[in-house]
Amino acid sequence: MSGPAHPAYGTLRRVTDTASVLLCDNPGLMTLEGTNTWVLRGPGSDEMVVVDPGPADDAHIERIAALGKIPLVLISHKHGDHTDGIDKLVDRTGAVVRAVGSGFLRGLGGPLTDGEVIDAAGVRITVMATPGHTADSLSFVVDDAVFTADTVLGRGTTVIDNEDGSLRDYLESLRRLRGLGNLAVLPGHGPDLGDLEAVTGAYLAHREDRLNQVREALRVLGDDATARQIVEHVYTDVDEKLWEHAQWSVQAQLDYLRA
Repeated sequence: MSGPAHPAYGTLRRVTDTASVLLCDNPGLMTLEGTNTWVLRGPGSDEMVVVDPGPADDAHIERIAALGKIPLVLISHKHGDHTDGIDKLVDRTGAVVRAVGSGFLRGLGGPLTDGEVIDAAGVRITVMATPGHTADSLSFVVDDAVFTADTVLGRGTTVIDNEDGSLRDYLESLRRLRGLGNLAVLPGHGPDLGDLEAVTGAYLAHREDRLNQVREALRVLGDDATARQIVEHVYTDVDEKLWEHAQWSVQAQLDYLRA
């Protein structure tokens, strides 16, 4: 790793031989320090691939567009802190935008599919479906790293979306990622991490701990306890400001256990 440390707003920070990150200044409870926009460029290429343009933040989009030729933008999942800047960036660059969901497609690239290999900007990128955080969540695998978006964060844990997230899918996605071995983790929020296998192993252990806590809470509170009651019983170690979002994850845990 070289250059300034995370977070470094407004500065393109090189992380691997082919990947650099531009951190958007949109910190928050759910975005941590902000959204990481990843920029890929292979040796000798005069083009770049962007992963997740981020929110519709004019200064951030301007910085991305100023980097150079961007023929392709890849979208990791539907949330606005990753996607709301799409049209502003397309207006500036003319880039083709590809995602799972048709609502985010721009140009003629078509939807992304699991296992697809993309050769662009001197980099070979493999698309990996990693649903769970949302139904449309993707990771992008390159030689020495994986862009995990919100499936694996640089710090903290991932919330299961209350619309189309699934704990069962999420656990399976973590197992699939762990099987990739010792790659660098380039997340959608938070600092990059060194060892995918270790990080996903810790995530899986944490989820099993939480499931055990929920099982115990159901034993104490009764099988028909609500997600909110369980949050108040189990998540005493979490800031109350995050309890609403913790409720989403507990509901996902209840759905998983009750299935």
